[in-house]
Amino acid sequence: MTRRRFVIVGGGVTGASAASTLRGEGFDGEILLVGDEPDLPYERPPLSKEWLARTEPPLVVYPEDWYADNAVELLTGTRVTALDRSEREVTLSGGATLGFDALLIATGGQARRLPGLSDVCEDRVHHLRTRADSDALRSRLTPGERLVVLGGGFVGCEVAATARKLGVEVTILEMAAAPLERALGTELGGLFAGIHRAAGVDLRCGERVESVARTGDGLVVHTDRGALECSTLLVAAGLVRDTEMWAAAGVPCADGVLVDAGCRTGVPGVFAAGDVVAHDHPRYGRLRVEHHDSAVRQGAVAARNMLGAGAEFDEPHWFWSDQYDHTLQSYGGVGEPDLDETVIRGRPEEGSFVRFGLSAGRVVSVLGLNRRAEVMAGRRLVLSGHPVPAEQLRDESVDLRRLLRRPARA
Repeated sequence: MTRRRFVIVGGGVTGASAASTLRGEGFDGEILLVGDEPDLPYERPPLSKEWLARTEPPLVVYPEDWYADNAVELLTGTRVTALDRSEREVTLSGGATLGFDALLIATGGQARRLPGLSDVCEDRVHHLRTRADSDALRSRLTPGERLVVLGGGFVGCEVAATARKLGVEVTILEMAAAPLERALGTELGGLFAGIHRAAGVDLRCGERVESVARTGDGLVVHTDRGALECSTLLVAAGLVRDTEMWAAAGVPCADGVLVDAGCRTGVPGVFAAGDVVAHDHPRYGRLRVEHHDSAVRQGAVAARNMLGAGAEFDEPHWFWSDQYDHTLQSYGGVGEPDLDETVIRGRPEEGSFVRFGLSAGRVVSVLGLNRRAEVMAGRRLVLSGHPVPAEQLRDESVDLRRLLRRPARA
C-alpha cells in the first residue's frame, strides 16, 4: 500500500505546528515541509524586539534534529511556483514536482512595499518580515544614527522601542491620529503615543509622506509638513498576503486564502492556515488576522482535518506586544460584536489597567497594559462564560481568581 504524502508549504510556525500535530495524532505517512527561507522554521514576533536587540537566542520552533527524529523532510530555500489541482501536485523552484494527498498552504505574506522607495537607496530602506530583514536592520541601528519609521502599527512601534534602547534617534510618521489606532482605538493609541514620546521618540501623527530622496550619506523624507533627514528608513506599512499563485490555481482568495472554520479551502485536499488566510471564525465571522497564537492553533486544526477529524478553530484571538518595559495583552477583542458595556480596572493614565468588554453580563474580551496576571484571569473568565457583575470587575480589591471559582452574584 502506498504511503500517504502531506505537503506543507511555508516554513513558519504554522507549518511547524501542523507537522508536529500530524505526528502527534499518529500520522505515519510522508510529511514534506517546503520553505523559501534558508532557515529552520522560526518565530517572527521577536524579530522586532529581542532578536533585533540581540538579547534572545535563535528563534527556531524546533531544533534541527527534531525534524529528523520525527521523519519530517525539510526543503528549505525552496519555493513552490505552481499548484495543479487536478494532478494534486506542486511545482518547486528547481522544476521538480511533488504529488500530495493533502496540501497545507501556510505561506503567510510579505511586508508591504511602497512604490519606488527601494530604488532610492536599497541599503538604507528596510522592511521587516524575515530573519534576514531583522539582521539587515540591526546592522543599521547604532547609537546616534537617525531612523525614520513609516507606520505606527505594532511592527513600527516595537522597532522604535527597540531602536531607542539601542541609542538610536527615532521618528515615527503615522497618518492616523494616534499610533496603533486601528487595533486599539484613538484613546488607547494616545496612551502609547505618550509612552513613545516619553522615551524620546519624535512621533508625528497625521503627517503624510510625499517623497523620499537620497542625500550624500543618507535619506531625506519629504512630508506635507517639511523635510526630515535620516540614515535609515523602515517601511512598516503592513502585510501583503501571498495569494496570487493560489488564486491562479483556482483556490478561492480575497485578500487572503478563503477558508472555513476548519481551515479548508473548498478545494478537496487543500487546506490553508496562518497569516495567509481569511478565516471564517464561528464567533466573529470572516476575519484576517496576523497573530502568532492564531497561526499556531490554525496549523494544528488544519493538520487534524487533513486526517479527517472535523476540527474547528473557534477560540478567541490572543495577541500581545512588548514596547520598552510595557506589555500589552489582548484576548477576544478582534472582531468582537457590539458590547453592552466596557469596564476599566486600574489607571489608564498611569499605564496600568485592564479593560473588560461585556455582552449579556459576560466577559467576552479583555485587554490589559502591564497587568499580566489579571489579563490571564480575564482570559479564563472569557472561556468560562460566567456572568460577572461589572462592579466586581472594576473593584481592584476583588481577586479576579475568586470570580473564576463560581458564577458571581450581584
